[in-house]
Amino acid sequence: MYTANTMSSSIEAVGMSLPYSSTMAAEDEEKRESAARSMEALVAAVKKNLKPRDIVTRKSIENAIAVVMAVGGSTNAILHWLAIAHAANVRWSLDDFERIRRKVPVLCDMKPSGKYVAVDLHKAGGIPQVMKILLAHGVLHGDCMTMTGRTVAENLKDVSAEPAIDQGVIRPWTKPMYREGHLAILRGNLAPDGCVAKITGLKNTAMTGPARVFDSEPAAMAAILADRIKPGDVVIIRYEGPKGGPGMREMLSPTSALIGKGLGESVGLVTDGRFSGGTWGMVVGHVTPEAFEGGPLALVKAGDSITIDAHQRIVQLNVSKAELAKRRAKWKQPKARYTTGVLGKYAKLVGPAANGAVTD
Repeated sequence: MYTANTMSSSIEAVGMSLPYSSTMAAEDEEKRESAARSMEALVAAVKKNLKPRDIVTRKSIENAIAVVMAVGGSTNAILHWLAIAHAANVRWSLDDFERIRRKVPVLCDMKPSGKYVAVDLHKAGGIPQVMKILLAHGVLHGDCMTMTGRTVAENLKDVSAEPAIDQGVIRPWTKPMYREGHLAILRGNLAPDGCVAKITGLKNTAMTGPARVFDSEPAAMAAILADRIKPGDVVIIRYEGPKGGPGMREMLSPTSALIGKGLGESVGLVTDGRFSGGTWGMVVGHVTPEAFEGGPLALVKAGDSITIDAHQRIVQLNVSKAELAKRRAKWKQPKARYTTGVLGKYAKLVGPAANGAVTD
């Protein structure tokens, strides 16, 4: 359940692609057949005047996020669905993800923190099987319209409410991987407008340690490879947010390097950038406000005490308000990395990650 599989699965859940289509292997013959059926469904939708905004609604987005939680999907789903909701003119916020997380268990044992991959999920019943379990337990809206021209409940009417017993990919509701969803929204004085953490697959979900501060991903990467990061440290990677990057760089290299160094469980990482769907560990991203906009992340100094507590949903800079006020008075926004061209325009237009990093 890296980002591409997460998004294709949630697009199926929201009703914008055909049942079973999102977990098919791209090179299998059934994908060719599904593509043909998809074109037929598209023509039928045009004839019926069935439009995306008839399908992408607040209730159907709740369905999509319920499936993201149930399958153990990528943190990028939060960024993307905030943006999709904005484009669809649907009211949606970080708090909505947390609301759904608390009532939807992780049902699927999927990589990167689990055992299986998308093809295994497909063989076990795919997204329709996951959706039927969620529907049977009251956390899915069955009346939402889909691209088939039928509702979610109508699409799922012949699917069993219990997963097959001869597979281990999809757990029954009564024996989930985790009782609550895995994508938690954290807040605290380091991220007053929110940030995102994936909290599955961790032995320890809380830590306090000294900050190791880097103003770019390459600088952090160099320190990790040079063995300057030690167990108990909290790596801060800042000025990589939507405006500061610009573009919110994906921190796959430093998180992979930490795991490669055997530090995946013992080192925290906090960034205003984002993560690959393949990332796991004590990592916190999408910190808002971002450092380039003067967010508290910009005020962290090397050696400051940082607390990350995934279950209490806290990310905290353990420095007094008076000291932070002094630092803020001295802080100056760094020079923009790009001032012209596409990236310069993007940096001027893009909004915060907490709103989907949209440009309108």
